[in-house]
Amino acid sequence: MTESVHATSVFCGGERGLLTNATIRHHDGIITAITDGTPAPSGGGTLIVPALANAHDHARPSATSFGASNMPLEIWIARSVFGTPADPYMQAAAALARCARSGCGAMMVHYTRLSGTMPVIDEARAVARAAGDVGIRIAFALAVRDQNPLVYGDSRPVLDALPPEARRTIEDIFLRPPMTPAAYLDLVDGIHAAIAGPMIDVQYGPAGVQWCSPALLEAIAERSAATGRRIHMHLLETIYQRQWADRAFPGGMVRYLRDIGLLSERLTLAHCVHARQEELDMIAESGATIVTNFSSNLHLHSGLGPIADAHRRGCGIAVGVDGIALDEDDDAIRELRLVQMMHNGLGFERTWSRADFLSLAVRNGRKATGAPGTGVLAIGEPADFTIIDLDRLDRDAIMPIDPIDLLFARGNSGCVREVVIAGRTVARDGQPTGIDLPALETELRELYRRNVPRYAALQEAWSPFEAAVTHWFRAQGCC
Repeated sequence: MTESVHATSVFCGGERGLLTNATIRHHDGIITAITDGTPAPSGGGTLIVPALANAHDHARPSATSFGASNMPLEIWIARSVFGTPADPYMQAAAALARCARSGCGAMMVHYTRLSGTMPVIDEARAVARAAGDVGIRIAFALAVRDQNPLVYGDSRPVLDALPPEARRTIEDIFLRPPMTPAAYLDLVDGIHAAIAGPMIDVQYGPAGVQWCSPALLEAIAERSAATGRRIHMHLLETIYQRQWADRAFPGGMVRYLRDIGLLSERLTLAHCVHARQEELDMIAESGATIVTNFSSNLHLHSGLGPIADAHRRGCGIAVGVDGIALDEDDDAIRELRLVQMMHNGLGFERTWSRADFLSLAVRNGRKATGAPGTGVLAIGEPADFTIIDLDRLDRDAIMPIDPIDLLFARGNSGCVREVVIAGRTVARDGQPTGIDLPALETELRELYRRNVPRYAALQEAWSPFEAAVTHWFRAQGCC
């Protein structure tokens, strides 16, 4: 069935730019026509933009709800154990729905914490079913680690500093036999066979160089080159990772990634907060994508990142919410605005126009998530778009204002009127259409509350463990 939607402004991106009083027609999930100058129906002002892409996330609940606030990444990760999925489908559905209602058509699910309640492939199927019910495109990358489970180096000083009972708890939770590279590659093949399709791109998910042995990274690089499958990983997020990289790879960690074939246009690198100029040049030359996660970096005290410099050097830049948006509400529009404002220059100097930034964030975000299309609204492109309530943005309506300026000045998820993905309306007036999000979140909270006693031993061990990890990193110094 052919459907059409009219807006007072349509930002197509690409050569057509911004159209006035335009109509988009789509059929079977594909745009078939875009005409401008059409009569405006009643119903107020609207702006249609290409659906956003949340290019780095983990589909998890609010970390602060589990006491993980004002912590650096190196201890925050351990605290996230309290947020282990109580129900993989429900957790993923809630996270994906929040993402969709904020204007996103695609989201990276870098799956870092398994529930332990079902086989891994079944858990991947649960996440895929959640994505299907919500109606959002996803990339699914099962995260993998095989070294440095507690700190970036020898864990014995941390363990030795703990009381015996606390030590047993920490060892039981965090020190487990790692998966072999061959087993991981086979598992990803199995996940791909189970869930990959037009709306789901399965990728490799090495957690980060500090957490992955050379054998694992080299095996992933080789298999990615052979299959064409994308790779998603963290890189140089914190000062401690920078310090570790300089010790472990005196010849250069990014150069090592290039030499083994991991650094390529198939690779997405989350954060890159502490990447240096020569490393950015290598990333740009390779065609890899950098995803910046501004609010997450603020929450975790990781730093701001050289995003404007990376852009000037030719790196493809995308934006991710990383599950820790500024208000922990998965608001992708606010995140987009924060990145644009932070890195858009001083005084009269600008890094990019707002229209250009919107276009590059969508284009590179779709690439990172394996979503089809170029990120513009044009005939033959996927019918993935977000309808913004301009009357809500232009609350004073005093004089004509560029709608893209309004979006970047005041936009947030509250201004989203409708989100259409592959021709399907997946969110309308702040709520997803495929699931009952308020009811789901209420049930999920109850599950987590019932889950808390499972981690009573970790709660007892937490204070000495946090102190030991803090001491270990402080003893290493920083860059």
